Amino acid sequence: SLIAGAGIAIANVLMPAFVKREFSEHPSGILGVYTAALNVGAAAAAGLTVPIGTALALAWRPALAFWVVLAGLGFALWLPILLRSRRLRAARPELSDADQELAAAEDIRGLVLMRSPVARQVTGYLALQSFQFYSYAAWLPTLLGDEGIDANTAGYMLMLSNLTGAAGALVLPVFIKRLRTQRPPVVAVTSFYAVSLLGLLVAPSAGAWVWVCIYGVAQGTGFSLALTLMVLRSPDTAVAARLSGVAQLIGYLVAATGPVLLGVIHDLTGGWEWPIVVLIVLLGPMLWAGLGAGRDILLGDHTDLPGVASTARSTFRA
Repeated sequence: SLIAGAGIAIANVLMPAFVKREFSEHPSGILGVYTAALNVGAAAAAGLTVPIGTALALAWRPALAFWVVLAGLGFALWLPILLRSRRLRAARPELSDADQELAAAEDIRGLVLMRSPVARQVTGYLALQSFQFYSYAAWLPTLLGDEGIDANTAGYMLMLSNLTGAAGALVLPVFIKRLRTQRPPVVAVTSFYAVSLLGLLVAPSAGAWVWVCIYGVAQGTGFSLALTLMVLRSPDTAVAARLSGVAQLIGYLVAATGPVLLGVIHDLTGGWEWPIVVLIVLLGPMLWAGLGAGRDILLGDHTDLPGVASTARSTFRA
């Protein structure tokens, strides 16, 4: 589990920088496909592992190991890209010198990155969006179980939420490319979260399938939007990588407290009303951070970032 988690973390951090370098003209589409693949993969693993194990007469460990096939396929798809990059560096040795200069500039950027209001807003949006997702996903089956919905049905609902999340991630780029800023999608994502949470608060069992589907759209679209904001707010690939690393480090540390906090509140109050209210209240600062991060602006624009050396200032503008 630790190794798998490390792989997910590395991929999530590097993907915005890779997209910034290779697909800077249409990053939202690529990141939408990436997020959709994550959701479909999660849904497939959740819904098919047990049937695969049953069909092949496998215990749960070999059934889980079946998914290494997809990991091998992913490695095979990335291998040509890695080889192409190495050939390019061998043919153009001057790139190595440029990389060294860029690394020196990155060290300086790393010290001042979070002085930028835009960087803090991108980080805040990712953190609160992830807080919503992990809190909701961790406790949704238990909440539904307390409402009389059996465990199998609750599991299918969670799988359905991942599939609707994939659909949301694929639809998002269609709207982003028509907009000058990303503020409208931020408002839409927040609205989807609000409708889902209010539905669970008022009618948790009667409309459970509807609330779960709306939640899926919110989380799939929201995560894809958070990654897209990292790319669009960064002036170059190096800043995209640095912002992605810092934002996801802080974001997931904040998100990790969500399931624990909601569990404590549930134990103290004896119900799910107050945990849901907490999630609804946190939509306010998430919306504020998202509206700031969704402006048509690059990191460093209209912001004084003192102490930046000239080598860094040339690409990370203050």
